[in-house]
Amino acid sequence: MARGVYIHIPFCHQICNYCDFNKFYFKNQPVDEYIETLGKEMALAIQKYPDHFKQIETIFLGGGTPTALSPEQLEKLLGLIRTYIPMDSVTEFTSEANPDELSEEKLQALFAGGVNRLSMGVQSFDQTLLKKIGRTHSNEHVYETIALAKKVGFHNISIDLMYGLPGQTMAQWENSLAKAFALKIPHISAYSLIVEPKTIFYNQYTKGKLHLPTEDLEADMYDVLMKQMEAHGLQQYEISNFAQSDFSSSHNKIYWENDEYAGFGAGAHGYVAGIRYSNHGPLKKYIDAVNKGDLPIVYEHIVTENEKREEQMFLGLRKTEGVLHHIYEEKFNETMLTRYRHVIEKLVSEGLLEHDTNGIHLTRKGRFVGNEVFQQFLLED
Repeated sequence: MARGVYIHIPFCHQICNYCDFNKFYFKNQPVDEYIETLGKEMALAIQKYPDHFKQIETIFLGGGTPTALSPEQLEKLLGLIRTYIPMDSVTEFTSEANPDELSEEKLQALFAGGVNRLSMGVQSFDQTLLKKIGRTHSNEHVYETIALAKKVGFHNISIDLMYGLPGQTMAQWENSLAKAFALKIPHISAYSLIVEPKTIFYNQYTKGKLHLPTEDLEADMYDVLMKQMEAHGLQQYEISNFAQSDFSSSHNKIYWENDEYAGFGAGAHGYVAGIRYSNHGPLKKYIDAVNKGDLPIVYEHIVTENEKREEQMFLGLRKTEGVLHHIYEEKFNETMLTRYRHVIEKLVSEGLLEHDTNGIHLTRKGRFVGNEVFQQFLLED
């Protein structure tokens, strides 16, 4: 049964240099038709899986940039969501946002439409770095937008930050953190830059024109991040996420707990009825498929039992609390040690995992090499 819903809005007024998500320049795109198609896709999915949408807990508008839409388009989209998605059990409704796109009118449309959490792409408070990564907002946009959001009624506000950016110094990173803490918001996500294929940065990297911080400096930035977050009362609940009590992201926890969620929109991914799937990315293919009365799925994979175990481990270990024994046993009708005793003992001896009566979790040392730890839990068929 799906616990969450992800809805992809693939339109942007500006394409960031690091972004590899499915996205299109807003101008001259069939935005209104796309919104109508989203409603049709939701109706088709609920028709196919009627029992899987009865207890939706979270909804997440991602992109692209949902706030690239006009207030009227946002109202239309949110109305369709309320029409097709049962809202009775929804406790968290998030929208991603760009600081320079959120007018008071858009904020009011989001709030009136049921959105109760904003996730804002700030990335840096250094204007030079913002220009390098292709962002168009200023610090003033961030301050003004957050003040407006609080005025409208939003209390659950998160921002994204990035480190390991081209040419970024420790002083720039520490300055961004200080400005983030001054906002007095309850949640901050912080990610290291990953140079993905099919991005502007990837093209620069392959030509030797992208100059990144050293691995040691990036590790030092992560170390400073964890120390500063703790000092300012934001607890680390996942490798890259920090929050005050009761403000952790419920939607993202669905991913890390390896539970099911529906994905709607061009290029969206989902996990329903034991099947991971992805939708057509090109707008025309997505819209045409739905208009023919078909779900716009281009790829499906039935997740095997071993794959479920693997995902339970390496997704769950992203969380500070780690993987709990009783949850693993409920899902797989076996103990974690039955399957993974030797791996766990090895990683504990290396100081990368801690194991107690509740379960297993990364040590502070293990957080720096999380991907290496996760790979140890892959099973051979």
